[in-house]
Amino acid sequence: MNRLLALVNLVGLTMTLFALTMAVPLGVSVYLGDAALSAFVDAFLVALGVGAALWLISRRHRYELRPRDGFLLVSLVWTVLPLLAALPLLIYFDRAGLRLSFTDGYFEAMSGLTTTGATILTGLDKLPPSINLWRATLVWLGGMGILVLAVAILPLLGVGGHQVFRAETPGPMKDEKLTPRIAGTAKALYAVYFGFSLLCFLAYRAAGLPWFEAWCHMATTMGLGGFSTWDDGFAHFDSVPVEIVAVVFMLIAGINFATHFSAISQRRLRPYLVCPETIPYLALTLGTALLVSAYLYIEGVYTAPLEALRYGIFNTISVLTTTGYANVDYAAWPILAPLAMLLLSGVATSAGSTGGGIKMIRAVLLAKTAGAELKVMLHPQAVSPVRIKGRVVNPRILASVLAFMVAYGFSIAALTGLMLASGLDALTAFSAVVASVNNTGPGLGAIGPMGSFTVLSDFQTWVCTFGMLIGRLELFTVLMLFTPGFWRT
Repeated sequence: MNRLLALVNLVGLTMTLFALTMAVPLGVSVYLGDAALSAFVDAFLVALGVGAALWLISRRHRYELRPRDGFLLVSLVWTVLPLLAALPLLIYFDRAGLRLSFTDGYFEAMSGLTTTGATILTGLDKLPPSINLWRATLVWLGGMGILVLAVAILPLLGVGGHQVFRAETPGPMKDEKLTPRIAGTAKALYAVYFGFSLLCFLAYRAAGLPWFEAWCHMATTMGLGGFSTWDDGFAHFDSVPVEIVAVVFMLIAGINFATHFSAISQRRLRPYLVCPETIPYLALTLGTALLVSAYLYIEGVYTAPLEALRYGIFNTISVLTTTGYANVDYAAWPILAPLAMLLLSGVATSAGSTGGGIKMIRAVLLAKTAGAELKVMLHPQAVSPVRIKGRVVNPRILASVLAFMVAYGFSIAALTGLMLASGLDALTAFSAVVASVNNTGPGLGAIGPMGSFTVLSDFQTWVCTFGMLIGRLELFTVLMLFTPGFWRT
């Protein structure tokens, strides 16, 4: 019972913290006097009241988290927070006489917090500015993880944050720290994230976006979430300078923020060069962008080379970094290009970035493992350990990577099967699941970049919502809750 109440205490405290973030769109709504003011006031009071009540009821209970408790806490928080995040949307739409079901509201909030960027809303430019600001802010908060933020600024949690941080941090090599204390690590990562966010915001403004648009698109660029304030996304701006800013900061956000921290603190580029992910990530992303551009030109989709480069580079980098922006309907391209982009979005971004997918470090480890196995097959007496940065990788890590890949493939197949069984066509079903689990955003078919997920049924929407959750928390954090052994004391 003490253990359960301790978890309730932490969930309540996190909910209270999250409720305070509604002050930003609430302030904007007050300043602009838009139609969502009462929705944000009520949502703020409900979220703050529920969170504070849970914290007060359980405040006397302290319990040192075990690893399994950390995973349960992360899963609980990432299930509960979208409920709070959806409140302003649900209340506003209800009072405006517009249709937004609980399923759709929860999906939209989950999509923002998991930095997926898939939207179920249409007529975005007609929404109150504070609603669009809230959607963008959800992506920015989710970018580094609301629990990392909590560990960074709430040491009064009274627990060893290592278990939580380990469950929350993406990538297989979770035990590496930048500073001796876990709170210091979280603060360092968030400081880098905030610094790049400020630069991105100013760059968008310099490129010609109004202050409001610059903030919203900065938030969804650094979070690699892809929410926009317009139904046609970046096609609305039709601005090369704005697209260049987006490309630069999408590439930055796709790099491990621990690597950014090392490079900044050391004031040199060497950390990027020795990082096992950065060079492969940039090579794959930029190389694919150039290949797609060349393919579009050869196929006659665009007759001008610069036009092919513009649309090929922007949309390819957007998809591979799991952002989900679009400045053209790339679903109308020859199917090879958008399908390759969607599949590669699963491996491109680095662990410790705000991107989704299996992460580049796992792809590198798999490639090195395959190479080592081929070498042993050719020379049976040879010893060929897998090395990263000159160090032999623990076989347990390699085993966990292989297990993760099995779980990843099984999850994609199982969720796609559910979508097909519900009556969805194969292309839409598969792309919706891949885009959800990889936290990419738009898919293909009926849910392409110029469409929305509103065409899905409630059941299909919940399948995608679950896919976003397990993708954001890297499968095992959630899937282990469904194993009988997890609940044995």
